[in-house]
Amino acid sequence: MSSDYEALLNATIEQLQSLKRTGVQFIRIEADTLQTLAKPIPRKVTPMVTAREHQGEVVAAAPVAAFEMSREPLSAEEKEAAMTELRCRAMQCQKCPSLASTRKNVVFGTGNIHTELMFVGEAPGADEDAAGEPFVGKAGQLLTKIIQVMGYNREKVYIANILKCRPDTPGQLSGNRKPTADEMKTCLPYLLAQIQIIKPKAIVALGGTAVEGLFGKTAGIMKLRGNWQSFQNIPVMPTYHPAYLLRNQSISEKRKVWEDMLQVLEKLNQPISDKQRNYFLKAG
Repeated sequence: MSSDYEALLNATIEQLQSLKRTGVQFIRIEADTLQTLAKPIPRKVTPMVTAREHQGEVVAAAPVAAFEMSREPLSAEEKEAAMTELRCRAMQCQKCPSLASTRKNVVFGTGNIHTELMFVGEAPGADEDAAGEPFVGKAGQLLTKIIQVMGYNREKVYIANILKCRPDTPGQLSGNRKPTADEMKTCLPYLLAQIQIIKPKAIVALGGTAVEGLFGKTAGIMKLRGNWQSFQNIPVMPTYHPAYLLRNQSISEKRKVWEDMLQVLEKLNQPISDKQRNYFLKAG
């Protein structure tokens, strides 16, 4: 980042913070200004780490293009600026014409970008497309409950998807479809950039499609769930998607997911009560 650009950015952030302190909540921005802000900023490209190490099955790396961003730790202000820039780029993305033409909203991500814990799903459904926020339907409501029982809330973690647009469903009046390999490959750099900005201490991969998008096709969720993986040197816990638990509500399946979450809490050195440890051990 050039010194001139950094100085301008710092001045802009300082001015916005000053306005916020005086009670200003919104400012008017012209369309031309947004287009200018959305343009990529020339910077040195640092190659992405492509090796994936984990316990258990061998998982292939998902081939993706590197996002142009420093791997050095960012300050809080730099994180905010980087995520804002990334969001602007994603909001204007037209790389998948069929998805761009049918989406209602780009579902970028939500939560705390300074968090230690990140959840990654597959793609927005109809509810998420309408709301512009990931995991707001029935599966999302269940995920929210899981997060709360872990001792967090949606505002303290970060939630994102492999795909930022809902996969189109031509000829279907309802329902969703799995993202294609090409769609995931095209959209994955946005998620990788989010991970680089946030630098969480742990990631939960929700379901087989999230695992496929991050690690490739050589191992599925049944083999990987419950076993720590490594993505860009960040521990990743694969587990079942909340939608799976809505379809299969047996206490044994719920316990499997909860045991995965207990491992996440232990990895993050979070306190675990006896009540938490005993969830879903028996019916009732």
